[in-house]
Amino acid sequence: MRTPIGPFDNAVPAPDCLAELTLPVARAVGGWRGDVPAAQILYVDTDPAIADTAAFVEHFGRELLDQSANCVVVAAKRGGETTLAACLVPSAARVDVNGAVRRHLGARKVSFAPMDTAVELTGMEYGGITPLGLPDDWPLLVDPAVRDMPYVLIGSGRRRGKLIAPGRLFTEIPGAELIDGLAR
Repeated sequence: MRTPIGPFDNAVPAPDCLAELTLPVARAVGGWRGDVPAAQILYVDTDPAIADTAAFVEHFGRELLDQSANCVVVAAKRGGETTLAACLVPSAARVDVNGAVRRHLGARKVSFAPMDTAVELTGMEYGGITPLGLPDDWPLLVDPAVRDMPYVLIGSGRRRGKLIAPGRLFTEIPGAELIDGLAR
């Protein structure tokens, strides 16, 4: 199957290849109940050596930079308490950690979560963390630009493979909140 974005011709509907996904992502895709049908979530097998955004777009085409998003895990601290959250922004942008994220989460300080923590708590590989399958109690902060993309290329939960889905799907994930100014 050909994909709606990118030069990929080996796409498979993600519900048809759950074994290729990490357990949390497979559960999220297999149990998907949003308005966007699960069959519109596509899986593309890719080389894990080029999973990072810069290497990936260099290999497959610079236009993918404007058609992809990154999911990063942050740790917000206030009064000795730490709250973990995920932020989804276009790949060409950066998360406004010390502005929009800090204000929205009511934190004194926000930083990127340690890699070991993010990997352990998501059940996903670093460099492949995706908003599908995140822990239920985590907020998912989504920049409106991601929602507005017709299709978005994101991680699959592993460094091998990517998912492609309509941007509006990411606002249907439980716990998702649109945050203006999240990306800068």
